[in-house]
This record gives sequence, C-alpha cells and structure tokens, in this order.
Amino acid sequence: MTQFNDRVEKQRLKIEAEEWAQGVRSIHAHSLTSLWYDNGREDGSVFDVQYNDGRVERQIQSTGETIILGKQLTGNELVEQYVRESH
Repeated sequence: MTQFNDRVEKQRLKIEAEEWAQGVRSIHAHSLTSLWYDNGREDGSVFDVQYNDGRVERQIQSTGETIILGKQLTGNELVEQYVRESH
C-alpha cells in the first residue's frame, strides 16, 4: 500500500509543480546587457518576464519580437525546484 501512496504523492507533486511553473517570479523593463540569463545580448529596451520554471520571455520593444531565454526546468528538475522553494 505504501508503494501506491508514494506514486500518488509523486504525481501530486508533479501536478503542483507544473501549475507553480507558470507563476511569474519577476518582471524587468530595462536596456541592460549584463543579466545572468541574456548571454550578452544587445536588444536595447526590453521587457523580461521570468517564470518559476526558469524561462524568461523577453519582448524587444523596437521590434515587438518575443524570445525565450534561460533554461526551462521540466520533469524531476522542476519538481525538485518546486519542493525546495515552496516547502
């Protein structure tokens, strides 16, 4: 029975982590080129939204283009991050 309980708990955490991943961690409007996730890009004025899963959606103001920066966590990495930050 405990094996069943462990599987249910693991699935519960996975579902919670996937919902948590969509949450916004931070929002930056700037024209910097020295952020940890942008690899020295020179996009000018930008609007960055960082999500709990690690990805950063950047909207470049001059073109309206949206690009994805950072490493998006999935699977076990996402669940581990969720557990570390929320429990």
